[in-house]
Amino acid sequence: MKGRVSRIGSYAIASSLKDHPHQPCITCTTFNILAPIYKRLSHKDQNCRESDYRAYWLARNQRILDSLLYERSSIICLQEFWVGNEELVNMYEKRLGDAGYLKFKLGRTNNRGDGLLTAVHKDYFRVINYRELHFNDCGDRVAQLLHVELVTPASQCRNNDPCQEILIVNTHLLFPHDSSLCIVRLHQVYKILQYVESYQKEYNLNPLPIMLCGDWNGSKRGHVYKFLRSQGFVSSYDTAHQYTDADAHKWVSHLNHRGNICGVDFIWLLNPNSYRKLLKTSWTEAVFGMFKNQLRKASLTEDDAFAFLKADNDGDYITYSGFCEALRQCSVFLQFNIIGHRYGLSVEETNDLWVQADIDGNGVVDYKEFQLRIWKPTWSEPRDGDIKEGQERGHKVTEKYGRKKQATGFSVKNAVLFPPEVEKGRWPENYFLSDHARLTVVFSPITMPCSQLA
Repeated sequence: MKGRVSRIGSYAIASSLKDHPHQPCITCTTFNILAPIYKRLSHKDQNCRESDYRAYWLARNQRILDSLLYERSSIICLQEFWVGNEELVNMYEKRLGDAGYLKFKLGRTNNRGDGLLTAVHKDYFRVINYRELHFNDCGDRVAQLLHVELVTPASQCRNNDPCQEILIVNTHLLFPHDSSLCIVRLHQVYKILQYVESYQKEYNLNPLPIMLCGDWNGSKRGHVYKFLRSQGFVSSYDTAHQYTDADAHKWVSHLNHRGNICGVDFIWLLNPNSYRKLLKTSWTEAVFGMFKNQLRKASLTEDDAFAFLKADNDGDYITYSGFCEALRQCSVFLQFNIIGHRYGLSVEETNDLWVQADIDGNGVVDYKEFQLRIWKPTWSEPRDGDIKEGQERGHKVTEKYGRKKQATGFSVKNAVLFPPEVEKGRWPENYFLSDHARLTVVFSPITMPCSQLA
């Protein structure tokens, strides 16, 4: 059973590579391997953990490594890696190192015991830079950023053009234990995108493809998903299977501690020529979307919400002080800790929300502005102002890199979840490697025009 099942996903990946023998391909795997300190061995005794039984966690992790090394992905991103156990860490580092991987591990802050491990195969990549991002929030979450260059023979540079470079991120977002943590999770993604953006500016990089890998602890119905989609990222698995944003029920990747199954593991791809809203615009729309959601849960209509934001103001408009007071009240009465909380928005970020809402910049938000920016924003469709801004950025890139400059991105050739039952929206009873499925995606480099780069 072990041997037969472990080869199903690998066979699909190998078949995909065989179907495109003349195209250079790389594979990327993301997998939350369930740290032994969290794996419960008994439903009756919640304190009985796998970490107390060496034979159990050792055997399970050896099987995980067997499956990873059999698949031999170019990129491996693991979450819930037990950084606090030296024997387990040494086992992963030795076996991955012997197989030709360069390894980077990062523990969560405050010695939480687990963390991340990212490995890239040296036959495919040269590591240009490695960075660590500490969110310093209530979940003690972290992220890794790798800047790598593809060095496979099929990608060898022509006409003195630089070889293909990629930015790879590995992360594990906070679990949404209650609605008060929604803003924290959104903030974590915002910090990642801000960091990636600042890194590219720091090194004056040409537009590069970006892969965001990990356990996002949220489904396609959530605000994190919508936020990333508004930034031009696509879910590689959904792209491979031609699923839309509405096809949230067609696959799962996690059986959580509440007994619910959901799809939370993603490898996001952003190509250099993908249209992107300004990051701050997407961020404020996402926050307002969550804010509206909380007000609707409290049974407030559109008119009620406007009156709530007006606070004690007698005029037919919202003032900045009234706006801030309403956000504070949300934290108290709706458990939506948007401001006035240790992990809420900063004063600067709150001001950014206000600037977005006050379209004409006259210091107040009238009912029309409230409708356009707070109550009825459209995440997925760029507004005229965004398009104009994007065109201006595109012109600047064209001037900088030349009209004939081309960029290299990636197409998605295939994507497989293991165990295979999860691809049909079911969780198999005989699967014990983790409480997450393993996701592997096959990518092939493609050349694209630079006219839309921004």
